Amino acid sequence: MLYQAYQNQADLSSPLRLMAQSMSAMLWMNNTEGSWMRKVSAGMEVFSRMRLTHSRPDYGIDSVTVDDEVYPIEEETVLSLPFGSLLHFRKTTALAEPQPKVLLVAPLSGHFATLLRETARTLLQHHDVYITDWHNARDVALRHGPFGLDDYIDHMIRFTQTIGPGAHLVAVCQPCVAALAATALMAEDDDPAQPRSLTLMAGPVDCRVNPTEVNKLAVSKPIDWFEKNLISHVPLPHKGYMRRVYPGFVQLSAFMSMNPERHKQSFKDLYQHLVNGDVEKANVIRVFYDEYLAVNDLPAEFYLETVEKVFQTYDLPRGKLTYRGRLVNPAAIRRTALMTVEGERDDICSVGQTLAAQDLCSNIRPYKKTHHVQTGVGHYGVFSGRKWNQQIYPRVREMIHASEG
Repeated sequence: MLYQAYQNQADLSSPLRLMAQSMSAMLWMNNTEGSWMRKVSAGMEVFSRMRLTHSRPDYGIDSVTVDDEVYPIEEETVLSLPFGSLLHFRKTTALAEPQPKVLLVAPLSGHFATLLRETARTLLQHHDVYITDWHNARDVALRHGPFGLDDYIDHMIRFTQTIGPGAHLVAVCQPCVAALAATALMAEDDDPAQPRSLTLMAGPVDCRVNPTEVNKLAVSKPIDWFEKNLISHVPLPHKGYMRRVYPGFVQLSAFMSMNPERHKQSFKDLYQHLVNGDVEKANVIRVFYDEYLAVNDLPAEFYLETVEKVFQTYDLPRGKLTYRGRLVNPAAIRRTALMTVEGERDDICSVGQTLAAQDLCSNIRPYKKTHHVQTGVGHYGVFSGRKWNQQIYPRVREMIHASEG
């Protein structure tokens, strides 16, 4: 009923928003700053933008500069599966020397993988970059079956095998547990494609350490409560009709409720910038909310298993995590270099939670282990922004290139 009510509201308001968008563009033309028509135009644009979208935005990575030379980038789908694709940002002009292959593992947590656009763009300077491009569960037909945490780990293994021997994994936030599990399983199987290095960035490896408000919320209710109150069936007319999902709009509502005044002020600023004709400032807000308001539904199985096993029962650090009935053993990892990265001010995944992977991977030699705490950044600052580019990325790059041998 929750999803159906949302869909009904979206269907009813969509024509109004489209009309407001068209009228905003018409009134904007040939009007001076601060005029009443400019104010009406700005108001209509703000109204038209206060809505959710459900399709992945473009990555917008058309080129990258390597050693002062510009290389065009082409998006290439290497492997497409119902719930996600392996996407390659291929440099169309050959480089003098091959670059290390990196699989950037994006979260499946209510937004699309384009949230890591800046992370991928930075990595592309010195690496051959692939990314896990997760699909919207509401667009996946029921005939493709369920998608749980084991399936997520399956995708990690299969994507890594598809790239081939010598790949490096960089996991951001939520998928750190799955990436660590996949690496451990491949190591135990002596898989030739097991990654040369594994970088875990701001991930909930052990949520018992310095629990945040997010962690406390996860344990405040039994898992049955999450299933009863947060899981919905996809309504018509979507391809995934009757699939059980954790709707992206529910996740986004939770995010926005953590700091509603900030979002209100952003839309007020957008209005004022448009009235004043400050197009560049308005575009910054436009771009942010085009991404932020694009939501991705999660398969119910994956969401519930993640909440329970990662945030409630702490299966991985307790040595209880299983994959298709098989115990996951991080101590099996021996040849893969490990780097963990945390943000000093991270209020989603606090300091110490990602570091826990260092102790779990007890058979990696000390000289192949690295840990970095970045001062002055919160959760998103670990993988985007100035300090990611200037202070964190150089350390990640150094570790990856050193692991090339």
